[in-house]
Amino acid sequence: MQDQPNPEQQLNIELTEEMADGQYANLAIITHSFAEFVMDYVNVMPNVPKAKVKSRIIMTPPHAKRLMRALIENVKRFEAQHGVIKDQENQQPQQFTLNGTAGQA
Repeated sequence: MQDQPNPEQQLNIELTEEMADGQYANLAIITHSFAEFVMDYVNVMPNVPKAKVKSRIIMTPPHAKRLMRALIENVKRFEAQHGVIKDQENQQPQQFTLNGTAGQA
C-alpha cells in the first residue's frame, strides 16, 4: 500500500507559457561523467548536415536512473493502450560529435 502524500510536502510545479510549447527533438545525445549525465536534444532535418541542440538537461546519476525507470514504465503503459512501438532495428545508431565529445543516439 502506498503512503499518502503529506499535503505539507506537495510540490507546486509551474509551467510557463513558453515552456508549455515545448521543443521537438528527434535525436538525443547522451554523455556522462562520474558525477552527471548530460542529455542534449536535437532536431535533425533530412538532407541538412547541421543541427542545433534545442535543449540540454543535466542530472545526477541517481536522477538519471529514476528517469530511465519512469520512461520504461510509461512506454509499457503506452504500449498496453496503443500497441507495441515499432523499433527501427535495421537502422544502426549514428555516431555524432558535439564539440569534440562523441555520443550515440
